[in-house]
Amino acid sequence: MRVQETAVLDPGLAWLLIGIFTLIYVGFGIWFGRRDKELDQFVLAGRKVGLAVGTATAMATWVTSNTTMMAPQLAYQIGIWGMIGYAFGSVGLLLFAPLAKRIRTLMPYGYTSGDFVRLRYGNLGWRVFLAISVFYSFGWLVSLGMAGGVLIHALSGIPYWQGMTVILAACVSYTLIGGFRAVIGTDFIQSILILIGLVVLAWLVIGGVGFDEIHVSLELERPELLNLLMPAAIMFLFNNLLFGMGEIFHSNVWWTRAYSFREGVGMWAYLLAGIFWLPIPIVAGFVALAAPSLGVNIPAADMVGPIVASELLGLTGAIIVLVMVFAALASSLDSLLAATAMLVVRDIYHRHFRPQSSAQHLRTATKVTILLLGVITWLLCLPRITTLAELLHFTGAFVASTIWPIAAGLYWRRTNRLGATAAMALGSAAGITAYFQIGFYVAALVGAAVSMVIVLVTTWLRPQDFDWEHLREPPPDDH
Repeated sequence: MRVQETAVLDPGLAWLLIGIFTLIYVGFGIWFGRRDKELDQFVLAGRKVGLAVGTATAMATWVTSNTTMMAPQLAYQIGIWGMIGYAFGSVGLLLFAPLAKRIRTLMPYGYTSGDFVRLRYGNLGWRVFLAISVFYSFGWLVSLGMAGGVLIHALSGIPYWQGMTVILAACVSYTLIGGFRAVIGTDFIQSILILIGLVVLAWLVIGGVGFDEIHVSLELERPELLNLLMPAAIMFLFNNLLFGMGEIFHSNVWWTRAYSFREGVGMWAYLLAGIFWLPIPIVAGFVALAAPSLGVNIPAADMVGPIVASELLGLTGAIIVLVMVFAALASSLDSLLAATAMLVVRDIYHRHFRPQSSAQHLRTATKVTILLLGVITWLLCLPRITTLAELLHFTGAFVASTIWPIAAGLYWRRTNRLGATAAMALGSAAGITAYFQIGFYVAALVGAAVSMVIVLVTTWLRPQDFDWEHLREPPPDDH
């Protein structure tokens, strides 16, 4: 694959930067993982994560490479509401804050989101939930791997598959070595890099082009991007709000943090993370609006952010974008690898095939699963059959159906168990139908609405009592 015309980073310099960050992260993996000999330490950092690190890991994980690359894509495709609508993803973090506190109280020995659904709704609801969660996790993993390859190719011309391979290998390596403690430790550093990079990038864009020139160019060449009444954009605004809530409410990525935070930390960590995360998609999306004034060629919408930054800022911009997005990518990919491996091992391998497994055996199985997830993700990323936005919003058709079953199950003692199961199954079916028949911008909206109606109606017609003590399941044997 030849180096594309938009590339401004020399491939040798790009490889040097990638190599330096890979060595740093693997070094942290070795450092943080040197004492993690028990299951709780490896998968939940001993359940003792404090407020500062807790806030940083939640924010950095939600600032995915999708945020820094897809927010510009959406701004370039549907305008101002694209980046503002993406920023509504912060609502999911804010609303999960009280849920995190309640999860830690109700399930002091919990490991996964699947533990809750199994104990609260029974085996049928648990297996429906697992199908949705595992499917979503692979969709997110593939989107992160794709983003890494797209980023490196856009900035340096290095072939997509090479960049994707190296970033996946780096994240798998230090997660495998250091476990969850390495994940949250590197997240703290990555959150600082992301915030500094975005502030510098926005300042340079505003200083280099200016608001007036960007506005005039948009009015002349892409006036639809300034239209606040564009129907698809307005629908996307609400759809993304529910998509973000569904992602966070159901995903084991966020449940593991709720279990790992010290008592009393979870609620404040998620509240602060949501506040700090809110402006990031707006800043990232704003960069894309400078494209018409610069007259740059955008070969693919999901490459607009890196291309505009490198075109406007040259080598400096390319380095900033590479460092920032590499940090964002790693902060999400490591978290997702660890959380998905735990879900697969705990809820599928342990519960279905090896119920007598010791904690030490499960720790080893989690490491093997992290490696396998990395290999499978690499294979799925190779074809690059779709864009980041299309892939993520396809999964959104499923996850929004879990919002009401999760929230109602945590707070309503009398939620109907069969109704919650039906809400997840039928809500997902309705969401995916809307995705294909109408568009990606209504999939999560339809799925959440159908799920809500089913939970409310079934609970009203046939309420079922539940004893919260059933959620206090003891941990696996340490021997």
